[in-house]
Amino acid sequence: MSDASFEYRFHQRLAELPADAWNRLIADGNPFVNHHFLNAMEQHGCVGERYGWLPCHLSVHQHQRLVAAVPLYIKTNSYGEFVFDHSWAQAWQQVGLPYFPKLVTAVPYSPVTGPRFLLAPELSEPQKSTLTAFCIEKIQQFVQQHNLSGWHILFAEKTQQAGLATRSDMLLRHDCHFHWFNRHYSDFNDFLQALTPKKRKNIRQERAHLAKIGIRLRQLDGHSASDEDWENFAYFYHKTFSEKMSLATFNAAFFKAVAQALPDQVLLVLADTAAGECVGGALMYRSDQVLYGRHWGCKEEIKFLHFEACYYQGIEYAIQHGLEQFEPGAGGEHKIARGFVPVITQSAHWLRFNPFPEGIEHFLSEEEHMIRRYYAECLTHSPYANGAADSQ
Repeated sequence: MSDASFEYRFHQRLAELPADAWNRLIADGNPFVNHHFLNAMEQHGCVGERYGWLPCHLSVHQHQRLVAAVPLYIKTNSYGEFVFDHSWAQAWQQVGLPYFPKLVTAVPYSPVTGPRFLLAPELSEPQKSTLTAFCIEKIQQFVQQHNLSGWHILFAEKTQQAGLATRSDMLLRHDCHFHWFNRHYSDFNDFLQALTPKKRKNIRQERAHLAKIGIRLRQLDGHSASDEDWENFAYFYHKTFSEKMSLATFNAAFFKAVAQALPDQVLLVLADTAAGECVGGALMYRSDQVLYGRHWGCKEEIKFLHFEACYYQGIEYAIQHGLEQFEPGAGGEHKIARGFVPVITQSAHWLRFNPFPEGIEHFLSEEEHMIRRYYAECLTHSPYANGAADSQ
């Protein structure tokens, strides 16, 4: 495989690339880098100038065949990234340098791990390494040519992140999320038996409370969820953002489009009262082996409903479908008491020009030490009877 045989291009619209050719590059069925998912964002106004996410995806062809792709966005702000760099932007501004626009490889508004370099599965590992290096070179040239401040690769899966970490030109940042791991549980009660008696009792009491007041949970996929279900969920989603004085970027049309395109990778959990009124819900997506919790909302505050819809229903689903892992979203040590354990995540950052080399290095070192201390402290609160369950 020679660089001379590669042809590359940057695309302002994902629709310029065939969905089948793009999706062939996704080895693990990850829904968030699926062509239908990313394209639905563009088609239904979830990204673009209004939100500061401008698509410019990279494609690489060899002999007229798509062999690599990288989701890319020019960012004019830091909204929806979940790797917070506001202090960097302020530092650039203080010395009269523009931090925005910058380039980001990420899934908009989604702190989910997954592939960031999409590579033809039939290639050997050396060929994939060659192709990845080619992509990195062309993206760095793009940053230079367009006077962007840098390129940020967020939440890459472990193998790709490890490769980025070996490069001397990449800066590494660390964070701590909370994930659930399936230890071959036969059902939810089997999972509960792995917890300490106190945690097991608390979860059972929370679930019993909802049953007592007549709350019924429905698990739906893209086949079974109706238009009314999606309209209800979109209302809950927007209400949550409105109450937090934040900006809701998704809409019912996007949710429906993804459900239609990826029906078997959608898990919509809706909560109904005894009278049949839909009062809340959570939306999750799945890959071949991982369940990802993404959005939540409710019509009115109901005690313990958030934990049931966002965590316990997801754990039950993962056990039932033999999934290995459940990523419920960023942050929240309250997840520990519900069976989730700390996991250190990383991101990689390349700066076109670094005006603060010593300051950035100190910042990254201190951040890593802080995250690792936090991770170690969280481990001491493991809900499992035999300690942490599959944390890293």
